[in-house]
Amino acid sequence: MPLDFPVVTSTLPNGLRLVVSEDHSVPSVSVTLWVDVGSRHEQPGRTGLAHLFEHLMFQGSELVAEGEHMSLLMAQGGRSNATTSFDRTTYVESVPSGALELALWLEGDRHGHLLPALTQDNLDNQRDVVVEEKRQRYDTVPYGAALEHACRLVFPEDHPYHHTTIGSMADLSAATLEDVHAFFRAHYGPSTTTLVLVGDVTPEQARVLAERHLGHLEDTSEPRPAPSAPLGPLPQPVALDIVGDVPSERLYLCFRLPAVTDPDFLPCAMALDALASLSVSRLYRRLLRHEETVSGVSASVLGLADGASLGLLVLDVSESVDPSVVEAAVHEELVRMGVEGPSEVELEASRADTERSWLEALASFDDRADLLARASVIFGDPQHVNTYLDDVVAVTGEQVRRAAAEWLRPASVATIRFRQVRGVDEDVAAAEVLAASGVAP
Repeated sequence: MPLDFPVVTSTLPNGLRLVVSEDHSVPSVSVTLWVDVGSRHEQPGRTGLAHLFEHLMFQGSELVAEGEHMSLLMAQGGRSNATTSFDRTTYVESVPSGALELALWLEGDRHGHLLPALTQDNLDNQRDVVVEEKRQRYDTVPYGAALEHACRLVFPEDHPYHHTTIGSMADLSAATLEDVHAFFRAHYGPSTTTLVLVGDVTPEQARVLAERHLGHLEDTSEPRPAPSAPLGPLPQPVALDIVGDVPSERLYLCFRLPAVTDPDFLPCAMALDALASLSVSRLYRRLLRHEETVSGVSASVLGLADGASLGLLVLDVSESVDPSVVEAAVHEELVRMGVEGPSEVELEASRADTERSWLEALASFDDRADLLARASVIFGDPQHVNTYLDDVVAVTGEQVRRAAAEWLRPASVATIRFRQVRGVDEDVAAAEVLAASGVAP
C-alpha cells in the first residue's frame, strides 16, 4: 500500500516548479531549491564549475552582503547549506515557520541578483577555497581519490560521469570571470529550478510566497541536454593498482549499473545489499566473521540519472592476508549470486533495511524535501516518495538473480587495489601507476 505523505504541486508562470508537503507537527519549514545542474552538465575543459557555484552563491549579491545570507537566517534560528552532485545542485534552508518569507526572499535575491556582485575577487577567493577543499578531502586522505578513479574506469572518457564534482583544478584555474557568468546564465533559471517546501505551511501560502519572491526571476537557462544513451555493463574487467601509505590494503570493486530510473536498478541495489550491506550478507558472513580475511566490508550504490549508475563493493583486507585471496572469494560470491540469487533471508533483510531508512528520511523535513525534489526531477513525479516502497516489495529473488548475472559479473568489474607501502606518497604513486596503465591522471 502506498504511503500518504501530502504532496501538492504547481508551476509558476515563469516555469519554476513548486512542491509542497504540508506538515504542522513542528513549527518549522524546510526549503530546498533543486537546480538541474551538476557535474554532468559541464563541458570538457570547464569541469568543477557546478561545485564552484555552490560556494559562490554564499558570497553576496546585489542586495545582500557577503556572509549575510547565513547570518540573517541564523539570527532567526535558521540554518542554510548547499551540496553539489553529478546530477544537481541543491540549496537548503531549515527555518522556523515565521522566517519562511525571509528564506524565500534571500533565495530570490541570490538567484536573481547574483551576477552584479560576482567579481574577480570573489571568484579568486572561492577558487582557492575549492583547491584547499580538494587537498583536505581528497588528496591527503587515505583512499580519498577512490571515487575519482572509479568514475574514470567505469565511465567512458566522453561520458558525463567520467569526472567527479570536484572537477579539474587546471580547469578551475583557467576559468575566467566571463566563463563563470556564462555558466550561471546557462544553467540557473526558473525552468531548471524546483522549489520544495516541507513543514508548517499550506500550499496556498507557499504559492503566494513563491510568486512574491521567485516569480520575478527571468529565464536565461539553456534547454537541458538530451539524455545519454543507456550504457550496458563494462565489456571487460579493468584494474588499477595504487601504492601508498594507507592504513590497510583495500579493494574497491566497481560496477557500471543501469540508470536509477531503469527497472533493473532496484534489483542490482538489492543484490549488492545481499552481498555486503547487511549483517546477514554473504560477504560479511564469509569473509569477516568466518574466514576473517577482511576487517570491513560494505556495499553502496550511487543512483544516477543519465544512462548509468555506479555500484561499489569495498573490502579492507586483514593484515598479512593476500588481497588476491579476498578478490577471488568475492568473484566466487558474485558468480553464485548470479546463479542462485539471494536467499529469502537476504531478500527480506534488504527490504526491511530499505523500508527503515526510507521512512526515517521521510520523517525528517530536510530529507523529505530532498527526496521530493529528486522524485520530481529525476522520476518526473513527486508521488514517487509514496510509491517507492511498493516498488521495493515487488522485486523478486529471480529479478535480483538476473540483474546480478548481467551487471555484477567478475567479467564486468573495475577493481581498484590500494597497496600498503609505508612512507610512500599515495598521490605520486597513483600518478605513476595511472600513467603506466594508460589512464589519464
